Amino acid sequence: MSYPALSTRVIGQAEKTLTAILTRLLAGTGLTEPGWVVLTLAAGAGGTLDRDAFAAEVARTLKIDEAAAHAHLDALATEGFLAPAAGLAAPQVTVTAAARELHGRIRATVGDITARLWGDLPPDDLAVAGRVLTIVTERAGTELARLSRGVAGPR
Repeated sequence: MSYPALSTRVIGQAEKTLTAILTRLLAGTGLTEPGWVVLTLAAGAGGTLDRDAFAAEVARTLKIDEAAAHAHLDALATEGFLAPAAGLAAPQVTVTAAARELHGRIRATVGDITARLWGDLPPDDLAVAGRVLTIVTERAGTELARLSRGVAGPR
């Protein structure tokens, strides 16, 4: 079987299809795709998080400004996924027990799907794909920063 070379189309099709799968998994949970990313970051960090520092991490991860990141945190708090941590000087947030349980269930399903998608692919192929996509992502981040600074777009 012949496969196309890596291209924006190939990357885009994979991203859109994976996002569609995630969107279906999140249906009815109150989580959006960005909300899932934020919850995953929070659950992975464990414990109590400094709200401002966490919002900065969310902004970097989602490639958004910090005001939009705080809006995502507010939305997760409204849905009961994040809660303020009491008794601390600086604003802190923590993942609620219900959110941890939901995250664990969805994460397990994602793991099952991931195993079906690429669990049987040769490790060397996965290493090459991971390396190439990491390099492309780093370069895309550089281009995004360049465009965000107002450097001319298409030439």
